[in-house]
Amino acid sequence: MTILAVGILGNQVLVWSFDYLLYPFVLYNFGLKMGGPLMIFLSFIVCLATLFLYDFLQKDWLGIEMIKKFKTSDAHSRLHQFTSRLLNKSDWFVMILLSLRFDPFITTIYMRKGVNEYNGMKKRDWMIFLTSLTISNLYWLIVVEAGIDFFKYLRICLL
Repeated sequence: MTILAVGILGNQVLVWSFDYLLYPFVLYNFGLKMGGPLMIFLSFIVCLATLFLYDFLQKDWLGIEMIKKFKTSDAHSRLHQFTSRLLNKSDWFVMILLSLRFDPFITTIYMRKGVNEYNGMKKRDWMIFLTSLTISNLYWLIVVEAGIDFFKYLRICLL
């Protein structure tokens, strides 16, 4: 349980710092044309490094493997049946939803075949990782750029 708590906290600090501090700072200072590709590259490096660390440690420090077990186990209660059906929807549908909510690391780990295998990246996993990287970064570029534009507009209106 301690590993799970430390893992989730550590991952949240990393994700929050990256998404809410570094991303806006880079886009504000370098603009969308230079800052966007830089942040996509940094996202690629950070998520891939986290993925390799996850496989190297061979510990479920985010509870993802536990969720994958829940997805494949026999459903006995109505809640379990509903959750299992939701988790077993189309891979593309789930990947898009996960990519909009989480980073490519979490999306790839969740979508990877097998439970508690920590077996690296296969061709399918690379496709998921790169697609999720594209979806999540395009979404986040739009959100952050819109936020920056909104604050620039407010600054103009208040002056």
